[in-house]
Amino acid sequence: MRFRRPTLALLVMAASAGMTVTAAPAFARPEPPARIAPLGPDFLWGVANSGFQSEGHAPDSNWSRYAASGRTEDTYRDSIDFYDHYESDIELARQLGVKVYRISVEWARVQPQPGVWDENGLRFYDKVIGAIRAAGMRPMLTLDHWVYPGWEADRGGWSNPDIVSDWLANARTVVDRYATADPLWVTFNEPTMYMLNELRMGNVSAAAMPVMQDRIAQAHNAVYDYIHRVQPGAMVTSNVAYLPSVEDAVDGPLMSRIAAKLDYIGIDYYYGMSPDALYSPDIASMWKNPLQPEGIYYALDHYARTFPGKPLYIVENGMPTENGAPRADGYARADDLRDTIYWVQRAKADGMNVIGYNYWSLADNYEWGSYTPRFGLYTVDVETDATLTRRPTDAVPAYTAITGAGGVPADYRPTREPETCSLLDAPSSCTDPVVLPR
Repeated sequence: MRFRRPTLALLVMAASAGMTVTAAPAFARPEPPARIAPLGPDFLWGVANSGFQSEGHAPDSNWSRYAASGRTEDTYRDSIDFYDHYESDIELARQLGVKVYRISVEWARVQPQPGVWDENGLRFYDKVIGAIRAAGMRPMLTLDHWVYPGWEADRGGWSNPDIVSDWLANARTVVDRYATADPLWVTFNEPTMYMLNELRMGNVSAAAMPVMQDRIAQAHNAVYDYIHRVQPGAMVTSNVAYLPSVEDAVDGPLMSRIAAKLDYIGIDYYYGMSPDALYSPDIASMWKNPLQPEGIYYALDHYARTFPGKPLYIVENGMPTENGAPRADGYARADDLRDTIYWVQRAKADGMNVIGYNYWSLADNYEWGSYTPRFGLYTVDVETDATLTRRPTDAVPAYTAITGAGGVPADYRPTREPETCSLLDAPSSCTDPVVLPR
């Protein structure tokens, strides 16, 4: 069956109706520079994947149960089998010239039973993290990418009053084991989207959503303190899925709960929105959503104003295609990538403290129930290619050139004009839109 996501659509509409609009910047945006500077040698270029979406050999978890019960569009198989291909995938990342490789350490793989940690599961992550470091990259470790063990699902998942203590027992075990690798940390991946997924799967009722939010905030704040005790100087975040026009209304309540315990602001940006190009939350047709690369500037600007001076990191960004076919709008992956990085450089030039960018994803994966959406720099035909060969897209040489030069060339111009009223961060993205130099 195909997923329908009315819960998100209703949330966005409700938030739009009741939102408090962010004030426009007090000063007009700087004049666009004729030439843009590279992002510098300390900028953290990266790639990303997540456990359940890419590893295969899935242990018992909430998501393996969703897939096995027919609640997903495609059966899981073994995804792209990162479990057996991690060495070659990490080598592909090294060849791109990136400095950061983001993975998740799956709770379900390392704690198959309450109070029992699986040394084989932990040794798998020992090898992956060791390979990342041996390749000259820094791991970015996500503690929760929407997946929890089957035994926790039996206890009610996030409806279980004891889940925070259960979650922290695992998280502290992971931190103790891997803090010496000096990772960047992500506690919860896109927590608001996590909550919405639990709602649509029937694991959390609408009335209980505030309870899940409260428990996520408790868990984040507690593990933040623990990470800093074990790894002084650690960098910890919980990345948000930037939602056009309604970001404060949707992600603001949780962000306010954890604001004091964020060392950097992790932002996932994918889609734009304008009066004639509306964003749709339907996971079955995400490749139809408008790609507005200048929107990444607005997303960075939004959080630069919300958290003045705080480092900003694009934890995820990429473009979807339908089974790897050309997009109907004609946008090629390499052009979209270069255009997006131009706007990251513009944000940096305008004083935003941008420290990193991860492309989602290194290779196509199981996109929460479907192999149809393709985000990878390398494409993988899971359903037709038993060898799971990673085939490079046009974005591979483009990203390699970007990481080598620290960005796009100084005289680069995006292939598409920015929207005059993108609605990405109303009203400032309409009253004071970004423009290209003339």
